[in-house]
Formats: sequence, structure tokens, C-alpha cells
Amino acid sequence: MSHDQFSRSERLPAPCIIDTGTVVNKQDMLRLLADLSRVRYVHRQDGTVASEGEGHVLEVFADAQRSTLIANHALYLNVHSFDYLELGKSPEQEPWFDLIQDGRHLRLIPLSNPMIEQNHHRLNVAALEAVVAEVLSANWDVQIDDEEHFSF
Repeated sequence: MSHDQFSRSERLPAPCIIDTGTVVNKQDMLRLLADLSRVRYVHRQDGTVASEGEGHVLEVFADAQRSTLIANHALYLNVHSFDYLELGKSPEQEPWFDLIQDGRHLRLIPLSNPMIEQNHHRLNVAALEAVVAEVLSANWDVQIDDEEHFSF
């Protein structure tokens, strides 16, 4: 058995990170950040707080040609702007996400809960479906009424 055959059959399992750890895979970073909505952010440059505030994560993407942008309470996060992401929890057990690149450190602290957001989203989808069904039903009623007026 050659070394290559041995290494293929003895592959390491994929990482499993639960609540704390370091994420280097860009796709994993995308998946984690995509669930964020409202956040508090703290931007440190070389250990000094450069800016902080609150905003909404409007887009999370991976594109080596585009920038991460934070302005006017809107966050557009490019995972290619960072080397890795660290997950952790505060002493109060609140999660945080640290995006790290050289001397830049962007901490994102979620202000919304994805479980609540998901339930709210489901309610909005159900309400939207009900409205669409009502509009379609009303449209069919109008078509039936029009057909009755024209068929003597």
C-alpha cells in the first residue's frame, strides 16, 4: 500500500465546532454569518477600538474583488476580507463572532435570535400565502362574473 492510498483511506473527519472555536473555511464562515440579522459591532485595529455601533447584516458573500462595508447601520460582509472567524460566548453565555485579518478584528454580537427570526419569517410566509390565495380567489370571482355578463 502506498502512502497516497493510506492517506486517502485514513482521512480525518470534518471539523465539528459547537459554540466555540476557529473557522477557516470560507463556506463555513458564510453559513454562520448568513444567520445574523441585527448586530452590535466593535471594530478594533491593532488592539485599539476604531469604531463601534449597531446595524443589520444585509449581505454576506465571498468575492475576492469586493469589499466588506459597514455604513449607515448596514453591514455587507465579505468573508474574503478576513483570514478566519472565531466563535465564542460572553460570560453571560451570549454568542459573538470575531472576524480576524492581521491587525483588524471585527466582533459581531447578535442582537436578534435566529430561532425567533425563523418563526417570524414562517408567519410572514403564511400570511403572504393567505393574501395571495385571497387575491387569486377574488380574481377568479371577477373572471366568473365577467363570463356570466357576456353569456346571454
